[in-house]
Formats: sequence, structure tokens, C-alpha cells
Amino acid sequence: MSSFVGRKASILRSLLPVTGLIAVLIGVYCYRPNAMNYVGLGLLLTYAMPVALAAFAQMFVIAAGDIDLSIGNFISLITCIVAAVIPGSPIFGLALLVLLILCYGGLGVLIHIRRLPSIVVTLGFSFIWLGIAVLVLPRPGGLTPEWLSALLRLRTPLAPLPVLALLIFAIAGYLVLNRWSYGTVLRGVGGNARAVSRAGWSVLLAKATLYSFAGFFGVLSGVVLAGITTSGDANLAPNYTLLSVAAVILGGGEFVGGKVSPVGTIIGAVTLVLMNSLLTFMNVGSDWQLAAQGLILIVVLAVRAAISHLETRSVRDARITFGAS
Repeated sequence: MSSFVGRKASILRSLLPVTGLIAVLIGVYCYRPNAMNYVGLGLLLTYAMPVALAAFAQMFVIAAGDIDLSIGNFISLITCIVAAVIPGSPIFGLALLVLLILCYGGLGVLIHIRRLPSIVVTLGFSFIWLGIAVLVLPRPGGLTPEWLSALLRLRTPLAPLPVLALLIFAIAGYLVLNRWSYGTVLRGVGGNARAVSRAGWSVLLAKATLYSFAGFFGVLSGVVLAGITTSGDANLAPNYTLLSVAAVILGGGEFVGGKVSPVGTIIGAVTLVLMNSLLTFMNVGSDWQLAAQGLILIVVLAVRAAISHLETRSVRDARITFGAS
């Protein structure tokens, strides 16, 4: 009986992100049935792409047992580079993007070697990214390359481009963390770094790799966001920091390192974006939309806590039964 309860709780945990997404999709369909066709889905999910990529960046940091409070300003910096530097000097702009990815990897090295709290270091770097962004583009503006905007407007067969892109992101993240042999090491760093070290793996290299992945997806998020807005702004994406954390948690991730889900993270990001659209359809103000997002996150965490309690109780009952026998 206890094992049955444990399996049932595990199934409920895995179905929670999908259930939330289905509920939001039903709400959107009820208020805007036309939004569920090819064109409507493309428009609704356009902004889900940069949010999902930002959530992926955050996911790799959380997998390391850390949290990144700078990803929003980092993405804003990328939009400034894409809009102000790349059109005139594409090679130099590309070199800057590569350098920023390496800087993110160095951030992980710094946090590990000096044993600094990631929340403090990344908060400090958020101001650094903001300052550089203002230097690159003092005022909102610039113009992204036409090929980038054209690429994001591409009409793909079978499904809109955002749907296909989100599917590709989910598969790529799953392959990296769950199918790649080194992915086990990356997930293990956040869960039990000492065990990873005893197994002969470099914790320093693993953390540098995780933060480099975070920088890579942060750059992709900024490039996509700049292509959508066709301009750059140093204050364009500060809310992506909290959105990225919420997406990872809604998707089944936990602040205990190593427990992240790439597919769930994509689902969480899409759910948040569609939730904003649904609340807009319901004529809910922007301030109340933020409150609704917070409430949803609290409810999800409460449900997951209840499921975890069921799992823990089933394990305890199984041990008691085994001991009695």
C-alpha cells in the first residue's frame, strides 16, 4: 500500500506542470477561441521563446545548487549589443557575445573557488551588466539586423515557429542533462558535490560548464528578444530574472541542486506567458497580473510540498513494514 501511494505521488508530481499548462490553454480557448489557430498560437507564444531561453539559463545555475539574480540585466545587455554593435560591426559584436559567455563561465569559477554565495555575486553582476548596457546603448533604440527579424517571422510548416523552437529547446535540454553522460555529473554537482569529487570528476569544471551553458542560453534569449522587438534597451528584461526562476520551479525544478527538468522548464515558461495573455483577455491590470503569478507559484509549491510529504510518508511506512517483516 505504501509503495502504491509513493508511485501515485510521483505520478502527480510529474503531471503537475502539464496540468497547469492544460488549464491555462483551456482558459485561453474559452476567452479567445481564435487564438488557438496557427496564427494565434504564433502570436501568443512569440514572447515565450526568450522567456524559455532565460528559464533554461536559470535552470543550469539552479542545477549547480545556485541561483542567478543577474540573468534579466544580462539579457538586456545582449539586446543592446545586437541592436547597437552587430549591425555595424558583426564580427566584433559576435566576439563580444562569445566573451560574455566565457565571462559567465568565469562567474561560476569565481563562486566555486572563493566559496561565495551565488545570490550575492550575481546580484552584484546584475549592476555590472546594467552599467555596460547603458554604455553600449544609453537610450532605448538601435536597430537589429533585418535577417534576424525575418528569421523570427518565418512561416514554418505544420506548426508556428515558436512551437517548433520551444520543442527543439526542450529536446536539446533533455539530451544535455539526461542523455549526455556528462549530464549526470552536471546534475550531481548541485545535489552532492562531494560525491562527484570523490568519483574523480572536477567540480570546478562542472560548475564552469553549467554557468557557461547559462551564459549561452542567456545570449540566445537576448538575441531572440532583440529580434522580436527590433531594438535594444538596457531595461528591457529585468523581470526575466523572476520569470526564469518561476518557470524552473513551475516546471518541477527545486532549489536543491540537480533536481531540474528541461521539458518541465519549457512548460513552466509557456504557462507563465499564456497566463499573462489570459489575464489580459480577462481585463486584469498589469499589477494584478504580477500578483496572480506569485499566487500561482505559491499554490504550486504548496501542492508539491503535499506530494513530497506523501512520498516521504510512503518511504517511512515501507521501511517500517520491511523492518517488521
